[in-house]
Amino acid sequence: MRKEFGKKTIITPLPVLILATYDEAGVPNAMNAAWGGQYDGNEIFVSLAKHKTTDNLIAKKAFTVSFATADTVAESDYFGIASGKHLNKIEKAGFTTVKSTHVDAPIIEQYPLTLECTVKELQEDKTGYILIGEVVNMSADESILTDGQVDLGKLKPIMFDSAANKYRVIGDIVADAFACGKKFF
Repeated sequence: MRKEFGKKTIITPLPVLILATYDEAGVPNAMNAAWGGQYDGNEIFVSLAKHKTTDNLIAKKAFTVSFATADTVAESDYFGIASGKHLNKIEKAGFTTVKSTHVDAPIIEQYPLTLECTVKELQEDKTGYILIGEVVNMSADESILTDGQVDLGKLKPIMFDSAANKYRVIGDIVADAFACGKKFF
């Protein structure tokens, strides 16, 4: 027997993305965005309401995206519940930034995996904006690499559980992609 929930939507996993931008004065800002993902091989998308980050995206045409982790969950949550309009959330959280060498946006040093992006499209709709970013560089701290590749087991990325309003750690490897289904050939 199945229980019906009506128009409730659950898409999982939802990565917890931290968008970082500079404002026109060069002050870094960060926001937590759970409504996004990979759009194409070198593009990402994020659904955003209008706020300081969208103003910064319009002004600078650049941003970075980092992945919230089990080690940064409280700071990452703070970036989603506080407004950066009148305070520097990054500084308040005790985090530090360096300027990306590829785009006009900050890299938050406490996040070990970051995508550096240019704004390809920022489409306004009736609920906010759809951001499509082109990834021009990915940088990773050596602490999360295994054999020169990003190791998600070391990164410990979190996801947003929209059914329970919780953060969860993305789990164990269960199979090899593009391989385990070959048994049906």
